[in-house]
Amino acid sequence: MDNKLKAIGIIPARYASSRFPGKPLALLDGRPMIQWVYEACNGVFDHLTVATDDPRIQQAVKSFGGNAVMTSSSHTTGTDRCREASAHLEQQGITHEIVVNIQGDEPLIRKEQLRELLHCFDQGDTEIATLVRKLETDEDPADPNIVKVVVSGGQKALYFSRSPVPHHRTGENAFAGGYLKHIGIYAFRTRVLKKICDLPPSTLEKTESLEQLRWLENDFLIRVHQTQYRSIGVDTPEDLENLEAKISKRRQGYS
Repeated sequence: MDNKLKAIGIIPARYASSRFPGKPLALLDGRPMIQWVYEACNGVFDHLTVATDDPRIQQAVKSFGGNAVMTSSSHTTGTDRCREASAHLEQQGITHEIVVNIQGDEPLIRKEQLRELLHCFDQGDTEIATLVRKLETDEDPADPNIVKVVVSGGQKALYFSRSPVPHHRTGENAFAGGYLKHIGIYAFRTRVLKKICDLPPSTLEKTESLEQLRWLENDFLIRVHQTQYRSIGVDTPEDLENLEAKISKRRQGYS
């Protein structure tokens, strides 16, 4: 990425969750999950902060030495929360050209992934950037919780879907080129972030329940980088228990 472009990382974190209330404060190996994410990202950006709507999360972040900003409880997406946090930071004199929206429920996110994302802005026409990786054999392309992406030869996103895309005409659930899974982390030019948050929900967005389709429908260029790193998200208490077990095995020297 052009060294002149200042980038900030924002981790949206809300307390309320239908499947896992209080998830950012849930302990993983003795530390709250939000701390895992923050420490994994620290050192990559010119400034890093958590954007939350709950003082308990704000206090937890401050207790381990992190930055946190309070935002509205009315936001329906992390993107909208990032926009508000970005505006707060600008008012504080923290100028930035790039905003990275980091998932607060991926405690094992790698700095390499974040740097790959930022390098997408080496190409001057990039407005939004995101990551993908090839689906592995244990991942079902028909799973609607796994978002698939179709990418152009110029590494631009063409479409995102919860269905297997491209569709295999013979009816087989297979694609010779390998399905691409979307990794839900985004980087935006600051001016673009402001614009997309003012757009009304689009037809495709409402159909698939994927906000990135709103951006494509409004002709924003989403640059895609294929990463080799596998992310592990935590959506439920059971996911947290499974991840805790994996970390414990690693500590004991098991793969």
